Amino acid sequence: MLHSANENDHSGFAINLRRPTLSDGAGLWHLTRDTGVLDVNSSYQYLLWCRDFAETSVVGVTEEQQLMGFVTGFLRPDEPTTLMVWQVAVDRAARGRGLASRMLDYLVETTGVKHLETTVTDDNAASQQLFASLAQRHEAEHNVTPLFTPEMYPDEHETEYLHRIGPLVPELVRQRRRKTPQLTVVN
Repeated sequence: MLHSANENDHSGFAINLRRPTLSDGAGLWHLTRDTGVLDVNSSYQYLLWCRDFAETSVVGVTEEQQLMGFVTGFLRPDEPTTLMVWQVAVDRAARGRGLASRMLDYLVETTGVKHLETTVTDDNAASQQLFASLAQRHEAEHNVTPLFTPEMYPDEHETEYLHRIGPLVPELVRQRRRKTPQLTVVN
């Protein structure tokens, strides 16, 4: 599996990746709230997510099962080879050490999707960099277009820009490309 830089260097504690379970639902809600920047959905929604979308989501936990981060996502019904990433959250103690990248790489590899999508507001530079880095690691195109504009919302909300990344190149193909010399034909 492709690994991001600083693979498991999280301030002196190891973080393991796995699918979420129902027992993680409350922790997802708390971590979302504690970020201070993510939209907090109902606690019920996080429980449903852990039950119904566990295969397309990931949690990062310490050996003691303390939640340090998560990514929630789902396969788009009209495009089942596309993973739509809903939320990415990392506990303050694990930020800046590659956990978000590691969780995204985990999902790309375990789901086998061809494309990844997410939406990001214009003022969220950290998320923009996170997804640009994912595209680079996976040798994929990265297209950004407006998806939901302010006039579509019933409340005050900035434009959400769709980040579409793909086609994603499986790790084995990337490894073969690096090992196989490129053939150049000269006439």
